[in-house]
Amino acid sequence: MSQISSSIAETERIARADAAVDAPATATATAPADAKNVRRAALAGLIGTMLENYDFVIYGTASALIFSKLFFPTISPAAGIIAAFGAYAIGFLARPLGGLFFSHYGEKFGRKWVLVTTLFLMGGATFAIGCLPTYETAGVWAPLLLVLCRFFQGFGAGAEQSGGATLLTETAPLGQRGRLSSLIMVGAAFGTALGAIAWIGVQQLPNEALMSWGWRAIFWSSILVTIAAFVIRLKLAESPVFTELKKKVDVRNQAPLRVVAKHGKKNVIKVILMNWGVSTQSYTYQVFMISYLINVVGVDTHFVPPVQLAAAIAASFAAFLTGSLSDRFGRRRMTLVLTGILVVTPFLVFPGLNTGSPVLITAIIVFGYMVAAQGVTGVHMSFFPEIFGSRYRYAGVTLGREFSSIIGGGIAPLLCASLLAWYGNSWVPVAIYMAVTMLVSFLATYSLPETLDRDLNTPTDAEWGEARSSAGRA
Repeated sequence: MSQISSSIAETERIARADAAVDAPATATATAPADAKNVRRAALAGLIGTMLENYDFVIYGTASALIFSKLFFPTISPAAGIIAAFGAYAIGFLARPLGGLFFSHYGEKFGRKWVLVTTLFLMGGATFAIGCLPTYETAGVWAPLLLVLCRFFQGFGAGAEQSGGATLLTETAPLGQRGRLSSLIMVGAAFGTALGAIAWIGVQQLPNEALMSWGWRAIFWSSILVTIAAFVIRLKLAESPVFTELKKKVDVRNQAPLRVVAKHGKKNVIKVILMNWGVSTQSYTYQVFMISYLINVVGVDTHFVPPVQLAAAIAASFAAFLTGSLSDRFGRRRMTLVLTGILVVTPFLVFPGLNTGSPVLITAIIVFGYMVAAQGVTGVHMSFFPEIFGSRYRYAGVTLGREFSSIIGGGIAPLLCASLLAWYGNSWVPVAIYMAVTMLVSFLATYSLPETLDRDLNTPTDAEWGEARSSAGRA
């Protein structure tokens, strides 16, 4: 009897939880945003994604410049670069696993707990890469350990940007969600800039010092950003939307992945497709084109990091600008404009790179960082959280973004390098690949309603006509 009673109680609990999601959206009074909490959330999101992108950029640059020599020296140079990019892709394969794991706890225990945990996992894995033996001293164990560290780096990053975007969007006042949530990508751009500065610094060393300890110092330096981010996040307040949700739903006993599978699966798939082309082009510009410029165009390796630095600084402004414009013109419209541009530009980019002109190359890389890497994602940081209902928002955003990272940024440098090798250094297949994936993102965005300033306490996903028009906002 006790087992039957327990089963009945559990069934009733699940029914009540599902009813909370199935219930029609109702207007919920939202308390005015606490200015101090908003500032802390903005700073925490910015510095967290700064660390994430710093970790990924220094690894991606190392993959293009030196890891093929240190960890895969027994194969040809072209195969070594492909192997290094393959290890790079492992981090993206790990991201959805981390997203699955951490989004479960982010929906049960809150956004803040996850953001503190992922911070140490990312920072610790990056620091460990700097301590690894090379192939010369450890043989096959060296690339295996590199792949393992890269896995944990990606596992921790799996809920970082999505968690920061969700918390900040849920904390920001109406009319400012796009602008404030874009700071997540401003932080990502700052991380890219820091990574470029680090590489500019170590490339001043003699080649022997660079290959022995210089590259290690870059990875060790991530611990400084980790400590700074930890101090800030300890003082972070929980999302007011999650706090309100806890009053209505027993979040500790819910099964968030089951809930999102039942109620949010359609929009998770749409977010995957929306982010596919954006992630593909973002990491093509940030990682593959470094290798393309060095190995095909023939630019000097010292030329690349300063260009990355200029592009990252420009991209930080672009992310804030596009996020702010989305508060005025809407998330959907801004995303359609930017992705529409990026469908066409790959066929103009490669002829420009092949001229070898430093000015033109710099302009192209800056454009890629501003529009593909940070411009669209600056809008996505508020667009994606607004798409989902309150019960499974963190899980929905995380699963959508991180599964798209596998088919997008995770394989983009590897696939682009392979296409280049298969077609005799022809850029045309790479441009087609970039354009097709972005066209998919454009069409997926077109299928979604506007979400500008919708009530985030609503348990259901965004619907057509639900968002406030820019003219109707106070």
